[in-house]
Amino acid sequence: MGAQRGKDLLLKLDFEQDGTFNTVAGIRSRKLTFNAETVDITNSDSAGRWRELLDGAGVRRASVSGSGLFKDASSDASVRELFFDGAIRTWQIVIPDFGTVSGPFQLTSVEYAGEHDGEVTYDLALESAGAIAFEAA
Repeated sequence: MGAQRGKDLLLKLDFEQDGTFNTVAGIRSRKLTFNAETVDITNSDSAGRWRELLDGAGVRRASVSGSGLFKDASSDASVRELFFDGAIRTWQIVIPDFGTVSGPFQLTSVEYAGEHDGEVTYDLALESAGAIAFEAA
């Protein structure tokens, strides 16, 4: 994957759970992180006392964070509703020339901020809540 414009990475939400994804907001900064926990099986017989890990046993998760401006009042209301309901919805993260990551996520954090001479901005965080799919571009 060559250099890409950061603004082309999109965060989309299927709020109605009908397979229709809509871009949530004007996201200025965003990040997608994949993590895998490990299961340590090191014991007194481990060669050279090196740590050993159990293949395929750790918990995997994806985290998404972003900040920017809400596209409109309905996008803001949808995100707020998801947070207060603790609802899990299907989200898509579109990464140009790489692919699309999609799956169930829970909105775990929403922060609003604003300066007296500027616009109101938000920061949000999502955590995976089930199996994540990847479709290459």
